[in-house]
Amino acid sequence: MKTFVIGIGGVTNGGKTTLAKKLQKHLPNCSLISQDDFFKPESEIDTDENGFLQYDVLEALNMEEMMSAVSRWMENPGRSEEPTALKSTQGVPILIIEGFLLFNYKPLDTIWNRSYFLTVPYEECKRRRSTRVYEPPDPPGYFDGHVWPMYLKHRQEMNSITWEIVYLDGTRSEEDLFSQVYEDVKQELKKQNGL
Repeated sequence: MKTFVIGIGGVTNGGKTTLAKKLQKHLPNCSLISQDDFFKPESEIDTDENGFLQYDVLEALNMEEMMSAVSRWMENPGRSEEPTALKSTQGVPILIIEGFLLFNYKPLDTIWNRSYFLTVPYEECKRRRSTRVYEPPDPPGYFDGHVWPMYLKHRQEMNSITWEIVYLDGTRSEEDLFSQVYEDVKQELKKQNGL
C-alpha cells in the first residue's frame, strides 16, 4: 500500500507542533507522531559538566520506541476523519512525524516523502522558549548553555543530508507556513498518484 510520510523538524519553539497539528486536521487519512512523546524519564537523562540535563540529544529520547510506533503505522496505516479537500488523494494514508531531531536519526532517513525544517533566529527562539513552561523547568542559563549550542551542532550535522529538505522561516505567520506546506504536500501527493 502506498503511504506518504512527512517529516517536520526544526529548532525548539520553531512551530513544528502547531504546523503538524494544522496539517493533520486538513489532510485526509492523516496520523501524527510527535518525537516529544518519546522522551526518557528525567532519571535517565544525563547531565553535563554545568549540571544541565541533556534533553537536546538523541540519547534523551527512546528512539527505538518511536521507530516501533512508525513501523506499526507503516504495517497498518491509520485512518482519520477525512476533510473534503484532496478528494483525489484520499486513498493514500499520510503520516506526519514532527520533532527537533528527526533528520539526525539515520534509521528515519529512507522513509521521508517530504521533509520540512523550521528555523527561527536566536533572539526569537530564546524569547519563545522563555514563554513556555517545561517540566522540569529550564534552569537559568540553560538556553545559552545547552539548548542553542545543541541546536547549532545538530543543524551542522544536517549538512551531510542527501535528500531534499524544504527550509521554512518560522517567524512567518502560522497561516502562511501552513498554506505553503499544505500546497506543497498536495502537489507532491498528486505527483505520487500520477495526477
